[in-house]
Amino acid sequence: MAQHTDQKPSSIVVGVDGSPCSQAALRWALAQAELSGSAVEAVAAWRYPEVYGYGYGWVPSMPDGGELAKAAEGALRETVATVRDQLGHPAQVTIRVAEGHPVQVLMDASRSAQLLVLGSRGHGTFTGILLGSVSQHCVQHAPCPVVVIPQP
Repeated sequence: MAQHTDQKPSSIVVGVDGSPCSQAALRWALAQAELSGSAVEAVAAWRYPEVYGYGYGWVPSMPDGGELAKAAEGALRETVATVRDQLGHPAQVTIRVAEGHPVQVLMDASRSAQLLVLGSRGHGTFTGILLGSVSQHCVQHAPCPVVVIPQP
C-alpha cells in the first residue's frame, strides 16, 4: 500500500546557458519562487566537445574536464548575478553544474522539483513558436511540470 505524504517538492529548477532566453527563464523562476516561497536552483550542463575522425593519426588535445566545468560554473554565476542585479534584490539561487547532455542534466535535476523552467529557442520560419530541442524533450519527458518562457 502506497503511503501518502503531504510533503511537496519545494524547488524550482531553471536551465541556464547564459542566453537571453535562459536569462528570461531565470527572471520568471525567481518571480515565481517569491510568490510560492520556493527555492530556485539554476542548472547548467557542460560536455566534452565531440571529436570526429582525424586523418594521419593526429588528434587534437582535449581540454581538461575540470577546466570545462569551471568555465561553465563561472558563466552560470555571471548569469545569475546579472539577473539578480536586473531585479534589484538579492534573490537566493543555488547553482548546479553537471557534466552531460543538457536534457539528461535537466531531467536529473528536476526529479524532485515542483517545476522546471526553461527558455525557448525558436528555429526556422516559425521563430518563437517552435521549441528548441532541449525544451521540446523536457516538455515531453520531465518528471515535473515544465514552464517554457518565450524568447524575449
